[in-house]
Amino acid sequence: MELMIQTSKPYQILIQRGCLDQVGHHASQLFRENSRALIVTDSNVAPLYAQRTADSLKEAGFLPELFVFPAGEESKRLSSIEQIYSAMAEHSMTRTDFIVALGGGVTGDMAGFAAATFLRGIGFLQIPTSLLAQIDSSVGGKTGVDLPQGKNLVGAFHQPRMVLIDPNTLSTLPPRFFADGMAEAIKYGCIKSRSLFQLIEENSMDQDSEKLEEMIFQCIDWKRRVVEADEFDTGERMLLNFGHTLGHALEQYYSFGKLTHGEAVGIGMVWMSRAGESLGLTKPGTAEKISRVLTQYGLPVNDSAPAEQLAAAASMDKKGMGETLNLILLKEIGSSLVHPIPKSNLLSIIYRKEARI
Repeated sequence: MELMIQTSKPYQILIQRGCLDQVGHHASQLFRENSRALIVTDSNVAPLYAQRTADSLKEAGFLPELFVFPAGEESKRLSSIEQIYSAMAEHSMTRTDFIVALGGGVTGDMAGFAAATFLRGIGFLQIPTSLLAQIDSSVGGKTGVDLPQGKNLVGAFHQPRMVLIDPNTLSTLPPRFFADGMAEAIKYGCIKSRSLFQLIEENSMDQDSEKLEEMIFQCIDWKRRVVEADEFDTGERMLLNFGHTLGHALEQYYSFGKLTHGEAVGIGMVWMSRAGESLGLTKPGTAEKISRVLTQYGLPVNDSAPAEQLAAAASMDKKGMGETLNLILLKEIGSSLVHPIPKSNLLSIIYRKEARI
């Protein structure tokens, strides 16, 4: 399966089992022979796929180098980016060289940000190995790192030269992290496609599901449409952040330890849908439908974090404009809207998450 993303710098997305071993072939269509390729990956993914990736690049005439960082969201900080810069400088990388982001969302975000900023921009390939990265974070050109004050507050838009998605890599994902990605797939169904929501609801997706590639394709295709219409996240692309305002606040509250990204976003989707129902903007029963599907995939639907601290963290959300915060709500499953509120009203909105209609 293939898609073209028609952004300011168009690129191809390939969904194909076994394509991890064809990285060198695909890179040869994009970069000069003898170019250096810095493979950026984490300590979990490196033992599984780094050597295969390096061997494929070598066979195609490239000069691969490896940078491995400790796995986890806690590595997603500016100090890690500085270490990547140092590795690129030590290997005398130039603008004709490139980065290979091999791993999940943290890897893709950091490697992409390093590529966006080293020498004011070099090329990079996305090779997402987690479901979350395959269907969401590897597509669209958002890169960045976290600050103590919030998630992804430093970053850049920098489109990859190509995205290679090998569903076989999902076989090594622990069940919790497959479920982590399913939360984002459910999100796409919620905001854009009732039929995708039903596909997920009716097919008990796992790494061996016959419908897995169809689901991956549909999620990316919906993201493609939104990104092409709003590459720099000033309008419709905000809809992709359904559940993320409170989800990111939850991640920050727990210092990125208790909840995975998908778990936090799932809780955020339920809370925002309850709030939307209590405001009369969301069809009654929507939050319950979302809760039921999240539970089906082993994802949490509630948390006891204090509303006051969540509101303080969420006020730093990137979707804010001055004293206004753009909340993403649903009209119903498959239809969403941007709902601007004064930041001062956020706490009362969060309290509405407990509403039952």
